[in-house]
Amino acid sequence: MLLITGTFRIRPEKFLEARPVMEAMILASRAEHGCLGYAYAVDLLDGGLVHVVEHWRDQAALSAHFSSAHIARWRATWPSLDITDRDLTLHEVGGSRAT
Repeated sequence: MLLITGTFRIRPEKFLEARPVMEAMILASRAEHGCLGYAYAVDLLDGGLVHVVEHWRDQAALSAHFSSAHIARWRATWPSLDITDRDLTLHEVGGSRAT
């Protein structure tokens, strides 16, 4: 399994404009074959910071995601929505368990 975690920044005054765009990205990503989870969460203490968590079955699923039309549309909106400071890390997970 692959896990992507990280953050990006968006000016808080752009959040209402960005919300439907982010929602479309999340819904389309969750519908992809091999997507095990996909979420954005606004930081409670820093309204301009968005946390990203993605779970993918394998590299093939993630590669398909990166070449999808919805990710191209999402990335095309970054300049107009002032999305900056994108910092994501890919983790290869051998297994997991409940704590």
